[in-house]
Amino acid sequence: MQHNVIDVLIVEDENVLALLHAELISKHPRLRLAGIASSLAEAQTLLNQTQPQLILLDNYLPDGKGITLINDPFMAQANCSVIFITAASDMDTCSQAIRNGAFDYILKPVSWKRLSQSLERFVQFAEQQRVWKIVDQQNVDSLYQLQAKNYRLDNGSKGIEENTLARVQKLFADDDARCFSVDEVVSKTGLSKTTTRRYLEHCVEAGFLTVEMQYGKIGHPRRLYRRAAA
Repeated sequence: MQHNVIDVLIVEDENVLALLHAELISKHPRLRLAGIASSLAEAQTLLNQTQPQLILLDNYLPDGKGITLINDPFMAQANCSVIFITAASDMDTCSQAIRNGAFDYILKPVSWKRLSQSLERFVQFAEQQRVWKIVDQQNVDSLYQLQAKNYRLDNGSKGIEENTLARVQKLFADDDARCFSVDEVVSKTGLSKTTTRRYLEHCVEAGFLTVEMQYGKIGHPRRLYRRAAA
């Protein structure tokens, strides 16, 4: 059975984050990157040009708030869904997103695993809508469960700052076959050893990194960190 490819537009003004999100999309066989916008104006232009089925949308942009994009006339007519990926933790923004039918709402700093799961659920959601021309109650319940799946709260994000996280993740994204020790990450990022350990373990918990143990002849084994396989 042939599957349709889903075009995804990324709206994010932090370039490193946008590239990380783009990489995640490129690794999924059903998703295709439609473009990257770093401002509201650019997003509106690309929205009309590329006609995506999904937008990964940041809220705080240089020329306005991403939430206003869902009131764009094109959005009202297009078959386009939104996953908010934002630092906007105020209830008003969250409520607006829900009222306007956002598929998901992910708070920064982003868990790699959480975003991957959200994208996978959207692919299933889109496929079921395409296949089911007429629905019964069981079909409807299934669609709502995909959109409203519950997640365990990720307390590991406490004390994790988005730009620092992106700096650490970029190191592994640029060289995804290499193992890094804590000391090597300290050297390349300029972070303290304590901070580096916290961010590396957060990346492991989020599914972005894996840990390998290196056993030497003397002393404790070293923890080496490698980019997790897609």
